[in-house]
Amino acid sequence: MGVLALLCAFLGSANADQNGNRNVPEAAPLHPDFATLFSRTLTLDKVPGGVYAIVHRNQIVEMNAFGVRERNGTTPVDEHTVFRIASVSKTFAGTLAVMLAEQGQLDLSDPVSQYVPELKFKNPQFNNGLKVQHLLAHSSGVVPNAYDNLIEADYPRERILPHFNRINPMCSPGACYGYQNVLFSLVEDVITQRTGETYQNLVDSLIFQPLTMNDASIGLQGYLASENRASAHIRGRNGWYPREVNANYYRYPAAAGVNASANDLANWLIAHMGFQSDVLPAPVLDTIRTPRVRTTRDLRRRNWRPLLSDAHYGLGWRVYEIKDKTLMYHGGWVEGFRAEISYSPDYDVGLVILINAESTAMNGLSPYFWREVLPRMETEQWVPYQYANRVQPLPTPLRKPEQSVSFPFNLCYSCLL
Repeated sequence: MGVLALLCAFLGSANADQNGNRNVPEAAPLHPDFATLFSRTLTLDKVPGGVYAIVHRNQIVEMNAFGVRERNGTTPVDEHTVFRIASVSKTFAGTLAVMLAEQGQLDLSDPVSQYVPELKFKNPQFNNGLKVQHLLAHSSGVVPNAYDNLIEADYPRERILPHFNRINPMCSPGACYGYQNVLFSLVEDVITQRTGETYQNLVDSLIFQPLTMNDASIGLQGYLASENRASAHIRGRNGWYPREVNANYYRYPAAAGVNASANDLANWLIAHMGFQSDVLPAPVLDTIRTPRVRTTRDLRRRNWRPLLSDAHYGLGWRVYEIKDKTLMYHGGWVEGFRAEISYSPDYDVGLVILINAESTAMNGLSPYFWREVLPRMETEQWVPYQYANRVQPLPTPLRKPEQSVSFPFNLCYSCLL
């Protein structure tokens, strides 16, 4: 299997000067070695297929696909192949909730009990302290991944909620971090009751359609309706083998229900970097990016720990600190798929990675990309060549870099796998 180059069509015009002479050199890739690293990493673990996209400002500057949609098949992955993005779905739920709050349609400080009265803890004093914002920031205080085992046993939410009256939070809401799927999904009830619209319809009408996310959908039926979809792959004795998609996490759309292509998620990052202000205005982005609760476990992640100086969770997004710069990040892992998206608000650079296997080969790709790219952005202020030939002014970044970032370490390639 080899890398299928999918560099965007704008490179054709970038190769011509203002008189139409095709003698202008192409821009150097933002990360010259990433395509090779990506294909080599997936090949070493025999991952059937994957795709990545690199975004700068309001452009997709690089997109490469690797392999096939299903092992032993011949149909290649491309930029429009649909993958399950698992917990990256939380970025959509958090963003939608903040959009609606900015419009005055809901209040992030409302108690969850106002919308889900059947949620009760063992000690009643905790019941009214849980706010909508705590759901979106994973700061409910409840032990991490509470009752995910029941999701995996295919329990609907109405059968899981009564189990919470057997436990108490570890801390008061807002005081400590505990990643959740069941509790996070309760934001759907809040949104539906406040707007009168279903969560799925609002994501489609307020996000997917305005951002031209034409391959995106929510739920199992949306996944199956896509002819260009990647199959789930599970590791077996002789490598990866395909299997039918497990529907259990689709019961929790806000937590893990979105399907999307690399092209969709690249558009999603462009909006989050401030270049679709008609959809995601600056106040919405500022609220999402505000750290809500510290996530010290992230500082111990093998491939991230040399890079991070601090880590928090915002509203539907992780907020990583790299020296004095911010990196917004989220990963997703569900049976048969892995997904990661990340972007730098300081330099308006974003990265999407999707693969159709539960491979740990994924673990080092994003950290490796940012270890290389952030120092380059700091020292070179890299600009794609097509901007240099435009008469129009450059888009204004949402934030301007102010101070230097140093990276006194080197990547160990063998540590990526």
